Amino acid sequence: MDQRQAQVDIDRLSDRDKRDLQQSINNEMQKAKIQESVHELTDICWTKCVTGAISSSGLDRKEEPCVRNCVERFLDANEAVLKHLSVMRGQGGV
Repeated sequence: MDQRQAQVDIDRLSDRDKRDLQQSINNEMQKAKIQESVHELTDICWTKCVTGAISSSGLDRKEEPCVRNCVERFLDANEAVLKHLSVMRGQGGV
């Protein structure tokens, strides 16, 4: 199916189906953003906290609290940014 054919098929959808399709696309985009954040978090915390050779199936006694703290700080930072953006939106800044 070429792009022109896909456009014609979308044009034939009812308004409700178009809204449902848009919502599905938005949901998938949100999932992708969350997945990207998880990968970023994993990379940052792994690089910071797992510095030696991996000798077992779990984190060692120094790595575990480091990873926990790293994740908590990452989540705190994201929450602070979201709150700030929400305030800016309320003031018409975003």
